Amino acid sequence: MAKSLSGALTDEEKRIVRALLDKGQRNQDIQALINIGRSATINGARISEVKKIKNQESASEEEIEFFYKKKQSYDLKTGLDLYDDERLIRAREAMILAVQVFNSAAIGFKTEVFSVLANIAWTYLLHEHYERNGIATVDSSDRSLLLSQMIERNDCPLSSGMRDNLRSIIGIRNQVEHKLFRKGDLIWLGLFQACCLNFDKTLGDLFGEKLSLAPELPFALQFMRPNIEQVNILNKYEIPPHIEAIDARISETLTLEQRNDIEYKFRVVFTLDAASKRSAHFEFVHPDSDDGRQIQNILVNYKPGDHLYPFKPNTVCELVTKATGMKFSSYNHMRAWRLYGARPPTKSKQPENTNKQYCIFHPAHKDYTYSQAWVDFLVEQVNDPEKFKKINSKNQ
Repeated sequence: MAKSLSGALTDEEKRIVRALLDKGQRNQDIQALINIGRSATINGARISEVKKIKNQESASEEEIEFFYKKKQSYDLKTGLDLYDDERLIRAREAMILAVQVFNSAAIGFKTEVFSVLANIAWTYLLHEHYERNGIATVDSSDRSLLLSQMIERNDCPLSSGMRDNLRSIIGIRNQVEHKLFRKGDLIWLGLFQACCLNFDKTLGDLFGEKLSLAPELPFALQFMRPNIEQVNILNKYEIPPHIEAIDARISETLTLEQRNDIEYKFRVVFTLDAASKRSAHFEFVHPDSDDGRQIQNILVNYKPGDHLYPFKPNTVCELVTKATGMKFSSYNHMRAWRLYGARPPTKSKQPENTNKQYCIFHPAHKDYTYSQAWVDFLVEQVNDPEKFKKINSKNQ
């Protein structure tokens, strides 16, 4: 049942108000109770109006008890009510369970459980959408619309990429009883990730941002921390034939453009920041961004910082002077890193916020060193009279 969008009392609320007034409750207390969970709240005048209705029917004790239960079940964080929004509550819980099972180190039954629970989550979500739009989801034979049927309807609210993704999830779900998946957990990780992100977006678009799962599942519903060794092992071994066959079957009808749709299969390009492997962290790049299109290798394992950034400021000046034949002083260098943002200002509270292409900060000895790319960049600037003039300009 949709929340009341009107500032007027419903027939049910009028009966409740009449009964509570007869019990001697104060107007403001009744008003506060009625307004719990209402999209459009009422003012005190609506309570007073009920007093003036001579033949207003009064609610029974059972109705009053149930009304209180409904109000007590209202979740202030999501705006959902156990009695009016049961499908949405179940949809959210099914997807949360799917992700939690996939994340659990103790559970090996990941692909199977995720595909089943995701199917349930999406089914409840779309049932609620259709019911709120006056479209019955259960026929005269007590059969409800299947997810596979709803995503093929012309009035389906999902994008083509989202529907392609769900067709694949359903295809995997249909194989659960017959196959052992093993490496399928990683093979279809992108499909599952997209399924979660699509679910969260649809939930917000159709029913409001308050229902987002992000607070319960931080970092965009991420399933697992990227693991270089795991990816390398996966790439070394052949995929079992039956997994390969299922993978081919669920995507065989898709065009290249459809397979590349980020709503069909989620992909990130990530680079390993300069650090030892044990303490490495990841920088995620959207595949459709300029940086993402330029990155050729999905995983780039960089060398430690001392190898990538070997030059101290004085050495940079000497190399630039030698390469250009122009005197390049430490003063010139200071103006250059300020102009081009290679590193933050002296005494910055965040000295590590450098342009990693050119420079890094060493917290151990609190200084900066620079890369060959920085030297090459400066040589290019100094060889251009106008650009060198800009470096030395007092108008920086």
